[in-house]
Amino acid sequence: MSGAPETMLRDAAGYHCWKCGADLAGVPLPLPREAVCPKCRAWLHACRQCRFYDARLSTKCHEERAEEVRDKETANFCDWFKPRPDAHRPPTQAKTQAAKARIDALFSGKTGDPTADPARDKLDALFGDRPKKPS
Repeated sequence: MSGAPETMLRDAAGYHCWKCGADLAGVPLPLPREAVCPKCRAWLHACRQCRFYDARLSTKCHEERAEEVRDKETANFCDWFKPRPDAHRPPTQAKTQAAKARIDALFSGKTGDPTADPARDKLDALFGDRPKKPS
């Protein structure tokens, strides 16, 4: 046995790509700037993979001292970058279905004739059909 301590390499097992959700086992930690997802080739040292990323904020970053990065999906040189294991946020069907239900409720759920005009129908019922002007 030599006097130098053995270097233990860690990999990103348990971490998932922010874009496709692929397991990042085998990708070395800390993530180098040029690291890409083995499945979709998305940059991993990017804001979207970072624990400070928050789409609800105007700067999209909780770290106040970090310099602004314009493109949140490409590799960057941010010194505050810390990978987030749960960076992948799959779209939920529940939100989509709820939004469609609200839109249907707003428009009374009618998907019939798009040229039908209920206001015109009520007007005609009140005053009767008017003759059309000759062209």
